[in-house]
Amino acid sequence: MTLVIGVLALQGDFAEHLAALQRLGVEGRDVHRPADLAGVAGLIIPGGESTTIGRLLERWELVEPIRAFAQSGRPIWGTCAGLILLAREVVAETRARYQPLLGLLDVVVRRNAFGSQRESFECDVLVEPLGLPPLRAVFIRAPLVETVGPTVEVLARLPDGAPVAVKQGHLIGTAFHPELTDDLRFHQWFCSLATKTANIQ
Repeated sequence: MTLVIGVLALQGDFAEHLAALQRLGVEGRDVHRPADLAGVAGLIIPGGESTTIGRLLERWELVEPIRAFAQSGRPIWGTCAGLILLAREVVAETRARYQPLLGLLDVVVRRNAFGSQRESFECDVLVEPLGLPPLRAVFIRAPLVETVGPTVEVLARLPDGAPVAVKQGHLIGTAFHPELTDDLRFHQWFCSLATKTANIQ
């Protein structure tokens, strides 16, 4: 059985995730509609514009199928906007716009917590399941995890202690973009979780 990882391909940097999977020798699949989730062992929700992606999820009737995908025990990983979409609650500095959420991950996330695109930055973070060396993390109009529920594990923090990577069972969220670096360890780790769930030898 071949490992197939789906990448939500409605908007955002899905191509970079697909390229990372290809470099690992893993089959990646564009997910546009509910039928595209069939046979997929794990799902990546990429960075982009969270409001736009959320509205497209509703337009293409993907909200409930993705919730059912999560309920089946298959892993989902959201990066940046993907983390926002997975969260149960989002707060913002500016006037709130309608933001559809999947509401799967028991965290409260602040949108654009570090400011505008000009305040984008990189730093090294230690990601617990990846070990050493630290991962170079790219933050672009990044969200920040403000509150975590009792079953949520913090995988990585900024030097000031702020959580930037979390895991709740088979659900993972990162405020940064591993797909924008040459370090494939996060994708490799996610694929290993999907492999176990799918019982692929």
